[in-house]
Amino acid sequence: MKSEGKTIIDLRSDTVTLPTKAMMDCILNAKVGDDVFEEDPTVIELQEFAADMFGMEAAIFCPSGTMTNQIAIKLHTRPGDEVICDQLYHVYRYEGGGIGFNSSCSVKLINGERGLFKAEDVMASLNNPEDVHNPLSRLVVIENTCNKGGGSVWNFNDLVPIKDVCNKNNLKFHLDGARLFNALAVTGESPEKYGKLFDTISICLSKGLGTPVGSLLLGNKADIKQARRIRKVMGGGMRQAGFLAAAGLFALKNNVARLKDDHLRAKKLGAAVAERPWCEYVLPVETNIVVFKLKDISTQTEMMNRFEAAGLRMVPFGPGLIRMVTHLGIDDSMVERAGEIICGI
Repeated sequence: MKSEGKTIIDLRSDTVTLPTKAMMDCILNAKVGDDVFEEDPTVIELQEFAADMFGMEAAIFCPSGTMTNQIAIKLHTRPGDEVICDQLYHVYRYEGGGIGFNSSCSVKLINGERGLFKAEDVMASLNNPEDVHNPLSRLVVIENTCNKGGGSVWNFNDLVPIKDVCNKNNLKFHLDGARLFNALAVTGESPEKYGKLFDTISICLSKGLGTPVGSLLLGNKADIKQARRIRKVMGGGMRQAGFLAAAGLFALKNNVARLKDDHLRAKKLGAAVAERPWCEYVLPVETNIVVFKLKDISTQTEMMNRFEAAGLRMVPFGPGLIRMVTHLGIDDSMVERAGEIICGI
């Protein structure tokens, strides 16, 4: 990326990627139809491919991960119910208050460790269903990896007892898996393990996998049938969406294995930042996200401007916090140059 003649290394997000030539070829050659009429062959192929990958019955293609999460919450709740999630999660912080706006639900927040918590935390968050003063606990949401946790990865063995709590208390279990494939690249686990555990799963195609647009919601046939209706109400029904779905198919088949490269590059950047005198700490770098805190939080804007002027673009991530994200648009030479910039500031 160039800005006024200067090459900019853009580490703001893994959503800034552009399609590769191979992906563009798939887009341009896609067979399409009208997806609202369920007649787009490429969308159908993508949905079936993703559902099979996770061992789930069905999937639906949507414009964004916010929409797939919000559809899932709407599916699993009734107005006045309560959703349980960590205080760092995207569904709570970054979806425009959608839980209240779309589903008329309240939220019970867990203060976990970088977005990770235990079954005991869920138990402590449950309301007594016999007490009419309380909203009914209806849904538990997990985010894996957790963005605000610095790309933290869940231990699958911690998820199983949470599922048991859900089963015993008649709660649904949704996974915001926007960066789930980054987690799987670390743990080596199969998507099917997650498909068996969760009622619904949202996966994003336009982050680490590098497509221009799109997310998928996976679940059983009945839920996905209802999700199609909710998607329409939310304005997410697209017509010749096969052009976008073709990119998703290419990404799932070709861009998953390379995620480990992003992780290695993120670790190098994290190590470079950790050595600087202005850095108080770097959150553990497990995947493709680097979050660090400045010793003097009042210098955040100044530091962001200095990085930008030197050709390195990041995002503020809270008081004194800055985030970098590696992606398929970043290669080893860019990471080396980014390290030089960091060491020079």
